[in-house]
Amino acid sequence: MPPLHVAVAALVAAVWGFNFVVIDVGLRDFPPLLFASLRFVFVALPAVLFVRRPAVPLRLVMLIGLFLGVGQFGLLLVGMDLGMPAGLASLVLQCQAIFTLAFAVALLGERPTRRQLIGGVVAFAGIGVVAAGRAEGVPLVALVLVVGAAASWGASNVATRIARPPEALALVVWASLVPPVPLLGLSLAFEGPAAIATAATGFGVEGVLALAYLVVLATLFGFGAWTTLLRLHPAGVVAPFSLLVPLFGMSSAWLVLGERPNAWELAGACVVLAGLVLINLPDRRLAAGSQGPRRLAVPP
Repeated sequence: MPPLHVAVAALVAAVWGFNFVVIDVGLRDFPPLLFASLRFVFVALPAVLFVRRPAVPLRLVMLIGLFLGVGQFGLLLVGMDLGMPAGLASLVLQCQAIFTLAFAVALLGERPTRRQLIGGVVAFAGIGVVAAGRAEGVPLVALVLVVGAAASWGASNVATRIARPPEALALVVWASLVPPVPLLGLSLAFEGPAAIATAATGFGVEGVLALAYLVVLATLFGFGAWTTLLRLHPAGVVAPFSLLVPLFGMSSAWLVLGERPNAWELAGACVVLAGLVLINLPDRRLAAGSQGPRRLAVPP
């Protein structure tokens, strides 16, 4: 890629990595399910008034919206609210690459390489190392929820491969119409009207800025730039830049939030990253000319 495109890819990874610190700040003003609902309300509105509906079956738009909004983002925010550190969440969520691979094999008949299979096993072993050290601060339920968020992201990736949208950003905007209602319903059921009312009247500037960051920078800018790079370059060249997300996420959480990972978490992070590198290494047989299928990657 040209140096400018390399810089853009790295900037998107930095925006998505810092995203987890922003979520941590936003959760101080909003309960997690309400926060998730608001994120998708403002991604869809008013953009849906100016973006044509994508040429994709409605059932797939709804399915992708549920996987991305209720599954990925809803589970992620609840997991972080229950004690999953921002930096560690940025790492665990990247296991979506493992689930994408597994679902693509099961549903699309894709054949993973031996290196990808080994990478998946290694990355999951790293999650096991993190789980083994959870007694020092990470509740098991929080870790399981974030792994569930990664699985939901993987499912949305495969659903998007099936949909093959001609305009990926249009799909994101229209799919964002789906999550707000079920997320708000879940917020009413589990967080309660009192928590919603408190958030509606008591949010501060930091909460508003966090929500704006998620909508404008993480979603509209980040996804738009990432999609453009995927349109211009082979996916095998662009995808490895996603490995920078947990590096930016963990370092920014350390600097801004004072999160200091313990020895188990650091060891697990290294193992997970090693597995993700194996999964994301481009296939030299395809890198020369084939761009392969596009993957819809919506940031957390």
